[in-house]
Amino acid sequence: MLKVGVLGAGHLGKIHLRLLKQSEKYDLVGFFDPIKENAVKVEKEFGYKSFDTIEALIDAVDVVDIVTPTLSHFDCAKQAIEKGKHIFIEKPITNTIEEAQTLVELIKKHNVKGQVGHVERFNPAFTAVKDSIHNPMFIETHRLAEFNPRGTDVPVVLDLMIHDIDVILSVVKSKVKNIKSSGVSVISDTPDIANARIEFENGCVANLTASRISLKNMRKSRFFQKDAYIAVDFFEKATEVVKMKDAPEVPGDFDMILQNAEGIKKQIYFENPTIEANNAILDELETFADAINNNTTPVVTLQQGTEALIVAHEIINNF
Repeated sequence: MLKVGVLGAGHLGKIHLRLLKQSEKYDLVGFFDPIKENAVKVEKEFGYKSFDTIEALIDAVDVVDIVTPTLSHFDCAKQAIEKGKHIFIEKPITNTIEEAQTLVELIKKHNVKGQVGHVERFNPAFTAVKDSIHNPMFIETHRLAEFNPRGTDVPVVLDLMIHDIDVILSVVKSKVKNIKSSGVSVISDTPDIANARIEFENGCVANLTASRISLKNMRKSRFFQKDAYIAVDFFEKATEVVKMKDAPEVPGDFDMILQNAEGIKKQIYFENPTIEANNAILDELETFADAINNNTTPVVTLQQGTEALIVAHEIINNF
């Protein structure tokens, strides 16, 4: 079991603490939160050991789980890496691209592992179909959330859209060619609703919409590729897979057949992949433990987190 400590005991930090406590792959040593009243409250309420300084916590563990506000990600990660500790860092990886690139170099230099908390990669609806997504040429995503003051210190692109950016970059095996975007500030100082069009060198186009002032929650992505349409509902944890194949010589009574202008007939059929219930946050933390113990590449590397951040910043800069 790896000794782990958590930096930050806010809303998400408390979730990480609870899951690490129940994990069989980690030994939760404790946490550090700079807000003394919060640290005392969390220690008293849940029984986790509160450390007085960030240095003391880092010294006591093998793995540092960074669940602090984005602005402090870099400083926390740098301290941990330079002491030879593995780091799990919540998304977005850092506040600036330069900070992210520095962390990528630091983990190489100090020979430690790093993973970014892009949790949608572990959503059971996505994991059920990701191996069926081959060379998508059009992608559409909608990530809408009801207003919550948490997260409004950063643009909606870094708060919400970055989830979809990471998922898209993980399935499109091509470099970004061009980005167009627009954003509107409604209630915050930074954009609350944004749309982006990402064009890739291989011809794929992704159209992303994110809003944190919606009347309902929605997290849906649709992938269009040759002979297939794949929809992923990250919120409801459901999928829809529609595929086409050459029509049989003699169709059955219930076969769905389409014929185009050239007379080519295709049969439409549906797949229902098995969606296995999971806790995505626990899964991402435990796969990181596996990567450390087996000396393998983490599912979401710091380099991938950096690439998602680069695209996110380009979207923001184009507003």
